[in-house]
Amino acid sequence: MADLVVPRLGVSVTEVTIVEWLAEDGATVKAGDSILTVATDKTEVEIEAVADGVLRHRAAPEEDYPVGAVIGAID
Repeated sequence: MADLVVPRLGVSVTEVTIVEWLAEDGATVKAGDSILTVATDKTEVEIEAVADGVLRHRAAPEEDYPVGAVIGAID
């Protein structure tokens, strides 16, 4: 299993907001697939899968999460 964590997107970025999941919970994904969009106070960024497997959401859209928070997993 590979945890999906909020990445550091810049020196001053301490948290992000999940805009939307691009892949459904339970979807089969491949490493490099875009799976969700997050927003900072300056931009929106697509986050890619870190491994091949089945996506499991753990975080809800429109919520704020700190850098390093686990927001999902790939089984």
